[in-house]
Amino acid sequence: MERVSIDDCEPSEAADGVHLALLAGTDSMNVQHFEIEPGATVDEHSHPHDQTGYIVQGELTFLVEGEETVCGPGDSYAIPGDQPHAAENRGDETVRGVDIFSPPRENPSWQSE
Repeated sequence: MERVSIDDCEPSEAADGVHLALLAGTDSMNVQHFEIEPGATVDEHSHPHDQTGYIVQGELTFLVEGEETVCGPGDSYAIPGDQPHAAENRGDETVRGVDIFSPPRENPSWQSE
């Protein structure tokens, strides 16, 4: 069993105002904590990993195939692998949540994908 505390992680900044911290994982999936500051944007990107997530604080607007979906505290979401998607924090509160990737994913930099 692996236990990883967020307090022991050093977040990386994948894009301006987007902070990620890898948490526990196995050979088939991993958990990543994220914080997205007000006004920050995750540019459109895709990856082969299935992605599910849960919003703990704030509201995050996802843009998928020309449609916008707002997720707030208590909402979960699922994005199939290889589906292009983007996200924006249009509010004035930092968005905090977790993503689960299968297969496991390293901390990305969307500016270079």
